[in-house]
Amino acid sequence: MELPPFELERWLDEYEPQADLMLAESGVRSLPVDRFDLDVGELGYVIPTDGDPQFRADIAERYGRSADEVVLTCGTQEADYLTFMALLEEGDHTVVVSPTYQSLKSVPDSIGSVTELRTEPPEWDLSVDAVADAMREETRLVVLTNPSNPTGKYLGSETMRALYDLAADNDAYLLVDEVYRMLADDPHPPAAALGPRAISAAGVSKSYGLAGARLGWVVAHPELADAVRKWKDYTTISPPMLGQHVAKQALGEQEDEILRENREHARRNRERVAAFVEEYDLEWFEPVGVNAFPTVPDGFESGKEFCRSVFEAESVVLAPGDVFGYPDRFRLGFGLHTDELEEGLERIGRHVERVRDESL
Repeated sequence: MELPPFELERWLDEYEPQADLMLAESGVRSLPVDRFDLDVGELGYVIPTDGDPQFRADIAERYGRSADEVVLTCGTQEADYLTFMALLEEGDHTVVVSPTYQSLKSVPDSIGSVTELRTEPPEWDLSVDAVADAMREETRLVVLTNPSNPTGKYLGSETMRALYDLAADNDAYLLVDEVYRMLADDPHPPAAALGPRAISAAGVSKSYGLAGARLGWVVAHPELADAVRKWKDYTTISPPMLGQHVAKQALGEQEDEILRENREHARRNRERVAAFVEEYDLEWFEPVGVNAFPTVPDGFESGKEFCRSVFEAESVVLAPGDVFGYPDRFRLGFGLHTDELEEGLERIGRHVERVRDESL
């Protein structure tokens, strides 16, 4: 198994530590720690190591599943990774809908083979027929993010049902990373509710503003969930005690208020990004979640050139579309505090105008 460098993470590692403003962050601004009770007694392992049984049962209820079908993980990234390791073998084929978070393509590609199914602007629509055409006899898995990272496209219930039926009819599985799902004003049922061949990966980082809790989960049928548990014994063993404690509160008595605040925050900031996109004549798809994926402004050859120049001129970090396979675009995260977003957009706009003026 040989994994390539994670291009987005390497980009952020190079630029984020030195920057004034981070507009490449893909989640909602972090909630203050004093909002939560942090007293967990002793900081030991979570026992059992797949998560507190009652908490797993509470999560399972959201999917119409049972507690033994839920495994708590250290973030959604681990949930995805463990699912790949538990499910795929050498020779297996995976269909990956793009653009997407790199690990959802790189990990299955390192185990077996991958067909990347590219969606395209302006609407980023996914054709179920195209997924069917991409499948092979050895196809084991269909993978996507919904809502999408980076486009913010949110596929509807009918499309998700059709994808599930397609996977099930071909003895394959459907894995959906749904970490942004709860930022939708009216989220439709999660993937794992569709049937036993659907797998949901999610967590409290992006929608709830709790990236530091490092708490995610996999929802899968019991046999696959057991395989995930076995792989987790070789990675982090246990979810974080403090993260589980905070997540219980965020998904419990505080959930309605947190989601109301975060959805309203995302809406207000999305309006600011929409005005910026219009002012500078960029193309974009108005997203669900907190990621925009607009076109690179005129005067720049690629996303990397644009994002690097913005950093050098204005100390603002953006994510180039090149790292998602779309070099004519860039990802702008707008989940951060509104005053920081406004300052960042002002600096980006100033740089764009300066470059345009110099080209006249």
